[in-house]
Amino acid sequence: MTEIINNQQAVRVMKNVINNVEKIIVGKRHAVALVVTTLACRGHVLIEDVPGVGKTSLVAALARSVNCSFKRVQFTPDIMPSDITGYSAFSPKTGEFEYRPGAVMSQFILADEINRTSPKTQSSLLEVMEENQVTVDGQTYQVPSPFIVLATQNPVDYLGTFALPEAQLDRFFMKVSLGYPSDKEESRMLDRFKGKNPLTELEAVAEGEDIIAVQNMAEQIHVDPDINDFIVAIASYTRRHEDIKLGASPRASICLFKAAQAWAMYNGRDYVIPDDCIDMAPYVLEHRLLLKQEATIKKITELDIIEEAIEQATAMVRPK
Repeated sequence: MTEIINNQQAVRVMKNVINNVEKIIVGKRHAVALVVTTLACRGHVLIEDVPGVGKTSLVAALARSVNCSFKRVQFTPDIMPSDITGYSAFSPKTGEFEYRPGAVMSQFILADEINRTSPKTQSSLLEVMEENQVTVDGQTYQVPSPFIVLATQNPVDYLGTFALPEAQLDRFFMKVSLGYPSDKEESRMLDRFKGKNPLTELEAVAEGEDIIAVQNMAEQIHVDPDINDFIVAIASYTRRHEDIKLGASPRASICLFKAAQAWAMYNGRDYVIPDDCIDMAPYVLEHRLLLKQEATIKKITELDIIEEAIEQATAMVRPK
């Protein structure tokens, strides 16, 4: 571990992790940077895309790049909440009930195909994603730090799936998509995977303590009060828009605030500018907006509303 005492060293850690993940994920640096930014904000990320574009590989590469504990949970209809949170079992040896840890007692959690399990099991993640703890039989257990849930889902296949409720979506700091690679990138990927899977040889480039230091450093990035007003104006616009059934929550405003801080640091600044908020807004807000049926018929998207919100906020607040 290298002691992180300034922004430059924090950025170096972030870029080292991103570069390492890029040894596996070809041509998706921006998406990888967004995931690492989420990690720097102590948030959780929903990776939504079609099968086969590298969602699971991205998470596995990130976990290998940071020397932390990692567990993968394959979400299926028969998985139970106790498999996630853990349970209490009677021990004949001690004559007492003992806590048996579930999958969340790890630092990196891959919730693979999260929308394939029941709402009851999905809800078992609500407490831990918000408070970094689980409660089992009245007892509270803290999860290790750093802690991040990285969930994947397929937006196309709806058969046998359970849509995530708004309360669950609101706990995801960002939603990220990878998309298909270009022809050249796919050709490079084939060359890279022609032998042994490179993921098996990927080595860690950061420790858990490094990530915690990066998280602490991101929180120190200066945010002018005008930027606060700018963020609030964006969120507020989504709440009163005629095509929106459910707008951005106050939690969304906080997430956009923190994302702007980490993005500013990643780009070598110790202060936030409006462009940081504008860059982060689609990834922080899109999955939190619920359109009315009429908007869907008119082919209006969440991103259209976010773009309008940014234009309106810029005209009203005009942050420097």
